[in-house]
Amino acid sequence: MRIAALAALSAFLISAGSASAETISTHVLDLARGVGGRDVPVTLAIKDGDGGWRQLATARTDENGRVRSFGDQVTTQVATYKLTFDMSQYGDKDAQPFFPEIDVVFQVRDPSIHYHVPVVVSPYGYSNYRGN
Repeated sequence: MRIAALAALSAFLISAGSASAETISTHVLDLARGVGGRDVPVTLAIKDGDGGWRQLATARTDENGRVRSFGDQVTTQVATYKLTFDMSQYGDKDAQPFFPEIDVVFQVRDPSIHYHVPVVVSPYGYSNYRGN
């Protein structure tokens, strides 16, 4: 009985570890308003061998400005990725932002770890960094 319980726990920990390790997430932080940028469409793409981009997934930021995951269908691999943030209607549908689209290109060198790539926005600028 004890061995079966340990085996089940081991299998759970191995599957939980691999599920959380191979993900990409992001966060839109609105510096001017001091809040997370909610309801921003975000596209995740991967660079193909020919230099073009292939879309992997899309999502919208939640009420706190986060995309915690792009879904189970995205398996992180060693590659160059691009996050595209559609800021064209951020704030309201009549918004006319100076930067209507923000592209953040980054490299995954170790697919076994989590990559959190946030963007900090303001009306006339943006910045990004590798988070945790």
